[in-house]
Amino acid sequence: MIYLDSAATALWRPPQVVQAAAEAMCALGSASRGVHGGSLAANRTVYAAREKLAAFFGCPRPDHVIFTCNATEALNIAISGLFRPGDHVISTDLEHNSVLRPLYRLEREGGVPVDFVPADRLGRLDYGAFARLLRPETRAIVCTHASNLTGELVDIPRIGQFARDRGLLLVVDAAQTAGVFPLHMEKMGIDVLCFTGHKGLMGPQGTGGLCVRPGVEIRPWKVGGTGIQTYSPTQPEAYPTRLEAGTLNGHGIAGLSAALDFLAEKGIDSIRTRERALMERFYLGVRDLPEVEIYGDFSRERAAIVSLNLGEEDAGAVADALYQDYGIAVRAGGHCAPRMHRALGTGERGAVRFSFSWVNTPEEVDAAIRALEELSR
Repeated sequence: MIYLDSAATALWRPPQVVQAAAEAMCALGSASRGVHGGSLAANRTVYAAREKLAAFFGCPRPDHVIFTCNATEALNIAISGLFRPGDHVISTDLEHNSVLRPLYRLEREGGVPVDFVPADRLGRLDYGAFARLLRPETRAIVCTHASNLTGELVDIPRIGQFARDRGLLLVVDAAQTAGVFPLHMEKMGIDVLCFTGHKGLMGPQGTGGLCVRPGVEIRPWKVGGTGIQTYSPTQPEAYPTRLEAGTLNGHGIAGLSAALDFLAEKGIDSIRTRERALMERFYLGVRDLPEVEIYGDFSRERAAIVSLNLGEEDAGAVADALYQDYGIAVRAGGHCAPRMHRALGTGERGAVRFSFSWVNTPEEVDAAIRALEELSR
């Protein structure tokens, strides 16, 4: 199988990630739930991972790195815990449903109106709309770092400066960029950074989290056991336990910690350079094929994603043919990005998404090009 669906999840994991997770399953107890060897080992593993993530993302304090199951849970925690009735939020047309649905629910049930910065037919944001949508009651901007549909990269430093100048919070969904693009909360003006561990970070599924700037107060989305302040009827106030009710995924966090070591060794710049080269090779190989329509702007820096359609064929049928006849795994459909599909004019049919990782090869890319050549005929 040629795996070109890394925007959904990484298929390959560094061997040390697998080893760390397996060893943890045989050795770690429950973090913050005892003073015996297994619990203390879990404590050390979890805290070491917090330190690595804080350094990796430019978060000032390791205790402000909160672990979750994925970016979706992290975004739900942030969006549900930051806003109150009467606040106003600005988001964008590029968002995944992990941002959209919590915002829609907040608007519907929480009295928090939301406006969206529009995207054009190439999926590019109208940055001037941030100022036009601003209201006196605007509290925050919630946006992705890169579209999971087109790979369009959002200018987070520009938005971060805009937010700082106006006293707004900036919440960033880094699901598609963490582990590939540099992210630094302090330098980029990010107040809450939400990430998943199973994509560019190359960690296990079931890992993710959010990094919170000191001074930003998020109400708990879930409450329960934390291993401390057992007799208090309310959730502890201090981070990270404020947002970490229940037993942590220590085994997965051990694997994620090993993945961060691997990224430090390889360097995310070299990973990004290789992924971009593979993406460009594919794009140049298919852009002039008959019946192929490609979505997005390929003239500037972007995530390693190419989404397209083939004539009037159903996107699902194309993806099925690629897998059944050529052994090429891609993703087709709506990609949980309904507003972006409307902006691109693909709301009814969806698109076929090819997404590349640093472990793909030029030979695999060429095989995908040949497959589309045959299908286009």
